Amino acid sequence: MARELIDLADLDAVRVYVLPMRSRFRGIDYRTGVLLNGPAGWGEFCPFEDYSDAESVPWLTAALESCTVPWPEPVRQSVPVNCTVPAVDAATAHRVVTSSGCSTAKVKVAERGQTAADDVERVRAVRDALGLAGAIRVDANAAWDVDTAVTRIRELARAAGELEYVEQPCPTIDDLAEVRRRVDVRIAADESIRHADDPLRVAVAGAADVAVIKAAPLGGVHKALEVAEASGLPCVVSSAVETSVGLAAQLALAGTLPELPFACGLGTTALLDGDVVADSFVPVDGRLSVPRQAPAPDPTLVAAATPQARTQRRWLDRLQRVDALLREAAA
Repeated sequence: MARELIDLADLDAVRVYVLPMRSRFRGIDYRTGVLLNGPAGWGEFCPFEDYSDAESVPWLTAALESCTVPWPEPVRQSVPVNCTVPAVDAATAHRVVTSSGCSTAKVKVAERGQTAADDVERVRAVRDALGLAGAIRVDANAAWDVDTAVTRIRELARAAGELEYVEQPCPTIDDLAEVRRRVDVRIAADESIRHADDPLRVAVAGAADVAVIKAAPLGGVHKALEVAEASGLPCVVSSAVETSVGLAAQLALAGTLPELPFACGLGTTALLDGDVVADSFVPVDGRLSVPRQAPAPDPTLVAAATPQARTQRRWLDRLQRVDALLREAAA
């Protein structure tokens, strides 16, 4: 479903926020974005700082989708989620898992400045916290070359006892395919899909066993559903570390997929030290409910998360530039 282009000046509200991370994650200490309110409700525009304006266009498309059109009808009322373990020490990793209530954990590995031994120790701690019945998946964020990936995956699989899958061990589709041929662990494609010029044309079926999809960088719930179908693979919906406003769209996507064979990476509000809504999406018994629309931000929490004028101006300028590119593409 295509959304109607809306003038940013016609939105009911545009609010910039900054929230601290509980632990450094994806190289950042703060999560920043813009909350938008339109005729259909709230959306969130929060591309990471290292995304170019062109790469940020799908993020704005997704935010405006939430503001202007309804999401598809869900086929389930709740979805299973994993807890996310940042590149923290083993003791902290153990606490993250035991406090989450989740039976699946996604563990960040290959963090810059850390060693393979750090990753092994973290994964062992997660296995101890989960017990034998829990599922462990690791995410390398495309940090390895093929030979390094093969070595590390085998080490981490031994530390875990068993890995559910390894997410984006290498940068390219060809690399993923080569790693997949050499290891006995499922390979999941993430960046290879969402950074592609045309995600609908990315041939991942021979390179991966699982497709990781995210509504925000793929252009919204409707477009992400098309990408999921085109991938030809079982899908995991993962968050972009949004507030609960943006996370609602990811949950809507997970609630709409015809099949959902794996827990989703949507238990990420725990990574943020705060939120902009009073009732955050926090997993209960490892599950999250599927909303029909994004929750409205709490004015007091938004005020507390509002950054200095300089940061607001920078993000509002970025929003305007990306909107101009979106309009140019639609013309």
